[in-house]
Amino acid sequence: MLTLEHLVHLIRPLDEPAMQLARHHIDGLFKPVGSLGRLEELAVQLAGIYRTPDIHPGAKEIIVMAADHGVFDEGIAVTPREVTASQALNMTRGLTGVCALAAASGVKVQIVDIGIDSEPLPGMPSLKLARGCANIAKGAAMSRHDAEHLLLASARYAMDKVASGVRVLGVGELGIGNTTPAAAMVSVMTGAAPEQAVGLGANFPSHRLHHKVEVVRSAIAVNRPDASDGIDVLAKVGGFDLVGMTGVILGGAAAGVPVVLDGFLSYACALAACRIAPGVWHYLVPSHHSAEKGSQLALAHLDLKPFIHLELRLGEGSGAAMAMPFIDAACAMVQRMGRMADNHVELPRPA
Repeated sequence: MLTLEHLVHLIRPLDEPAMQLARHHIDGLFKPVGSLGRLEELAVQLAGIYRTPDIHPGAKEIIVMAADHGVFDEGIAVTPREVTASQALNMTRGLTGVCALAAASGVKVQIVDIGIDSEPLPGMPSLKLARGCANIAKGAAMSRHDAEHLLLASARYAMDKVASGVRVLGVGELGIGNTTPAAAMVSVMTGAAPEQAVGLGANFPSHRLHHKVEVVRSAIAVNRPDASDGIDVLAKVGGFDLVGMTGVILGGAAAGVPVVLDGFLSYACALAACRIAPGVWHYLVPSHHSAEKGSQLALAHLDLKPFIHLELRLGEGSGAAMAMPFIDAACAMVQRMGRMADNHVELPRPA
């Protein structure tokens, strides 16, 4: 039976000898040293994760965790709560933004019901304990016991995907109102004021932003989460979908594959995952600079530099879908480019 202690123990440091071999190989390719920039850094990271410099692309899947939130009752969203369930069904039919973008790169998308406020939905695996979490403005989103249960269930789900042949995992979410708990998490774990972390989410009116800020402030004051304890933060001011994404991040790292993050919600979860198991940081591949306020705050705290600048803020895992081809590009660089030594050429190295 998987325990939290065992899960954390499974997350190994990156393989430094494999990374050194990858650096040496990449520096010898027929190009100026460092000229492919962060693609070279990504290839070295992949070598460390896969524990070999001989990196190859493989099956990729984005796991989208869907759930509803009790804090919706505080008037922090303009989209109807029922949209979570209807959009989740659209995802099973391949009709959502992330599905369209993922299809362009041959990436599979799997939606998981981890707390949608509905009856069981057809064609959708479920880890659900309840139909939406509690209202964080009034008390904890869930008990610590439930948070740990869902975290481990999500981690096992991710690890099973890797065991079935998936080589790259991505994370995504679906849940009306979920930028509010994410902002609370980011505020707590970065030590920033709520107004620095709270954004407009799905087109929340800018003139009402102060109300959303006050809801986050109240949630933090009522629950007093421990910023050093990722599970405490998730249980008190998070939500089921956020716990699920954190579990996928941890499970992917434990199974030894890179985890491609999406946007603001996933960065909040990455903060929690790194509190639980600091070694998970080395397995993270940040996708894009989300337009959602608070994203830059979380990224700065995580010391992560995303690859894409397109002012995206859809969520769902859409940014992760767009970043997946960078994994393939890094592998292609290593596998397909010629070496200078084979052409009897030596280029000058950077001064």
